Amino acid sequence: MPEKKQMTNEKLENQLWKSADKLRKNIDAAEYKHIVLGLIFLKYISDAFEELHEKLKKGEGEYVGADPEDKDEYKAENIFFVPPSARWSFLRSHAKQPTIGKTVDDAMDAIESENPSLKGVLPMVYAKQNLDPTSLGGLIDLISNINLGNTKARSADVLGHVFEYFLGEFALAEGKKGGQFYTPRSVVELLVEMLEPYEGRVFDPCCGSGGMFVQSEKFVQDHQGKVDDISIYGQESNLTTWRLCKMNLAIRGIDSSQVKWNNEGSFLNDAHKDLKADYIIANPPFNVSDWSGDLLRGDGRWAHGEPPTSNANFAWVQHFLYHLGPKGKASFVLADTSLSTSSKAESFIRKSIIQSNLVDCIISLPSHLFSNTQIAACIWILDRDRKEKTDQVLFIDASSHGELIDRRQKVLRNTEITKISDRYHDWKHSNNKYQDEAGICKSISLSVIKKNSFVLSPNRYVEPATQEIELDITINEEENLNTILKLDTDLDDAILNLKNSIDQNDFFDLGKIRLMQKISNEISRYAKQVFKGCINDYIIEVDDYYRNSGKVKEGWKLVEFGKIFTKRSLRVKDLGYCPKLYSMTNNGIQPREGNFSKDLSSNKDNYKIAYEGDMVFGLSREIPNLDVFKDSIGAFSGAYHVYSPNDIRLGLIIGSIMRLKIMEQTDILKGGAREGRGLDKDKLSKKPFVIPGENLLDNFWSEN
Repeated sequence: MPEKKQMTNEKLENQLWKSADKLRKNIDAAEYKHIVLGLIFLKYISDAFEELHEKLKKGEGEYVGADPEDKDEYKAENIFFVPPSARWSFLRSHAKQPTIGKTVDDAMDAIESENPSLKGVLPMVYAKQNLDPTSLGGLIDLISNINLGNTKARSADVLGHVFEYFLGEFALAEGKKGGQFYTPRSVVELLVEMLEPYEGRVFDPCCGSGGMFVQSEKFVQDHQGKVDDISIYGQESNLTTWRLCKMNLAIRGIDSSQVKWNNEGSFLNDAHKDLKADYIIANPPFNVSDWSGDLLRGDGRWAHGEPPTSNANFAWVQHFLYHLGPKGKASFVLADTSLSTSSKAESFIRKSIIQSNLVDCIISLPSHLFSNTQIAACIWILDRDRKEKTDQVLFIDASSHGELIDRRQKVLRNTEITKISDRYHDWKHSNNKYQDEAGICKSISLSVIKKNSFVLSPNRYVEPATQEIELDITINEEENLNTILKLDTDLDDAILNLKNSIDQNDFFDLGKIRLMQKISNEISRYAKQVFKGCINDYIIEVDDYYRNSGKVKEGWKLVEFGKIFTKRSLRVKDLGYCPKLYSMTNNGIQPREGNFSKDLSSNKDNYKIAYEGDMVFGLSREIPNLDVFKDSIGAFSGAYHVYSPNDIRLGLIIGSIMRLKIMEQTDILKGGAREGRGLDKDKLSKKPFVIPGENLLDNFWSEN
């Protein structure tokens, strides 16, 4: 049967996925990926074999006198030999038979027997009872519609695109488990672009499906280098994931002989004990608690301190350092908490690594990049040979980067990857192109990092970008002042009409009462805008002047947040009753009842109490979730932070400033152990604000 015309890669990948997913039925995604990807791999090697087989049969040109069944002919061309019973044409001719599952398993076994490099790699799961033969036959027919392994398809890397697309889709389908074998492509591209692995030994001790190796080879090709100039080394503890990796590398002709598997993993059974790599690129699992740390006390890899048995983050960091050659560089992803954790063991290790002059660059990443976790993540760049910038570390805040491709998933744009890597290389090579940029990047001395307790969070050092404030009202415009006066007059008239109605015993003119309510609501809405306008025109303007000039105007003073606010610990159980419930939204504080789908906690004893002027901080992601409370009393989730001002007026003023300039408050965030980012209470306490002095404050805001 003739094969259909090739589609564009993007359309092909998407249509293949949708069709294959329909045939999945009740099979778990974790199991189905091996079924689908195994067949795709088989189709690829069969296509490549059949193309060369046909040339050998014709015996023309360089193939004169060649034997099409001679295995050495295929080995010389770096093509896998496929025996007759495993060729795709044979499988397709048997696709409708009820024994097709066993036929495919036998084909996989035959290919492994003929090709030692594939021994133990191919899945033999097609005869399982939960795999419907009809669906399997449909899957074979579906995959038959595309060329994967002929010369044209190989040059366009059709299978590479399909394989990677399917890995990504399966990772999404599996949710948290998906991240164990797949790192999003945009993250891999950034890691590789930062390192520029032109030649040498590339090592990934938690290699998953091999994305780091694939991208490293692609980087060399894109920069007109020789692929043979790099050699790859890897280790994976999950057998089925290791098989995916071996297939992923095989379809691209990448030598995977040094990609090892053992069940114990890199910590307990290091497969490359003597390796000193030129480049390490990795995405280890975040915050793993059961990593057998208690069995590795005194291990030679812990040169900077014993990692805690409760968290493997700094065990991974030291494992990477142990395997770095004298001029080696490492680029890896870690949970954001690794940058600021104050636990004794981890902070000691981080301090030692910094003082050993190994940290080159730190990048904070946006949320929603990973399918398996919403924990905030970052990239570490370590370098054993820091000839330049020996007293500096580059911090890049990319937390606001990325675009949503669906409700749950973000990717880094190509332009963002280029900008981040260009900034790093400009800084690294001192070519006079690099400049610190507010909201993006800053080069910081080790002495400053020391003063900040060796915390490495970029938003502690990168100054927030200046935010332009757009308001619906400008209080100095005559039109707006006239509107306020007219509303005031209308309200006076409405109150007078209501009073006259009451005096005349006309208690049921609800229209007049409703009119007064409408006018009051309009005045309230307008008053809120006027309040913001005053804050912007008379207070933020002075604060901006200080931030630009370093000078405080006469009558004003510079005060830290912690000198004005104290943490409020009052809870519902202390109050004896539960007041109205509120929550933090993108639009600030909102009443909770009826506005949120989440069930309210049946036990509200630990909900926190806030009063007028209190600052409330909710759970955050890229930007802080904060607002000033303007009602008399309310209750908030116990996970929120509430701060009480020593003067309600200052609470409302500073809260309004922080809310109006919310993009400039990113410096008070830090990595969270769970979803999103946490509040850096120490940084918040020291955050400075320019406020009116007592006399000026009384002029601005007299007590009611």
